[in-house]
Amino acid sequence: MIQVSESARKKVKDLMSEGGFDATTDYVRVGVKSGGCSGLSYELDFDKQVNETDKVFEDNDVRIIVDKKSFLYLVGTTLEYSGGLNGKGFVFNNPNAQRTCGCGESFSL
Repeated sequence: MIQVSESARKKVKDLMSEGGFDATTDYVRVGVKSGGCSGLSYELDFDKQVNETDKVFEDNDVRIIVDKKSFLYLVGTTLEYSGGLNGKGFVFNNPNAQRTCGCGESFSL
């Protein structure tokens, strides 16, 4: 399962609306790809389609889809949003990450 903090929920709904997506029917797609300074980096996008091999979750009124491969890296992750003067934007608090880079956008296991 992937959890969504209250701050991330608010930002996701705002961004989905601005991008022409409907938070009640469309999805936040999260994933992992090779790259970044620590070896793996996070992906976050909006999607209207669920693929056959996707895992589907809902937390805090946010519908989430994750491809099967990425799910193995993201189990137990909480999606958060940090704004303000030193804010980073969306942050993945991933208990599986053994090492992260300084910017928090990549990790390794």
